[in-house]
Amino acid sequence: MSATATPAIDGWFTTGPEPALLGSRCTGCASVFFPPTGGFCRNPGCASTESEQVELARRGTVWSYTDAQYQPPAPYIPASDPYEPFALAAVELPEGLVVLGQVAAGYGVADLRVGAEAELVVEPLYADETGDRLIWRWKPVTELGEETDQ
Repeated sequence: MSATATPAIDGWFTTGPEPALLGSRCTGCASVFFPPTGGFCRNPGCASTESEQVELARRGTVWSYTDAQYQPPAPYIPASDPYEPFALAAVELPEGLVVLGQVAAGYGVADLRVGAEAELVVEPLYADETGDRLIWRWKPVTELGEETDQ
């Protein structure tokens, strides 16, 4: 197996020391969307066909969360056999978007609370013959001196 790591979904997020989700901003009405729209505006009140790529904020607040106790159906590729449940968080970004994603490795629903801060990280989702496939995840942010409700 190669040691290459590439995004599982090309063009939706950056990798590197400070990863970011990539969205689209309509040049007509300034609405922001994720995932990227590819040049059209999803705002029904706007007829613009032009948009620009923007990096979205790396931090937001937990809007909702749950856990995935049952393995999702195909095309989902489980990271382990047997399947291990994982947490999901919907995080509201300053741009006004709510983005759903898995919670970072080592964290679960006990580490989350509505209104708490979360930060975008990039981690392997699965590996295939060409290397790791990366995905964005939400990591709970704990301020120094703050206790977590566990």
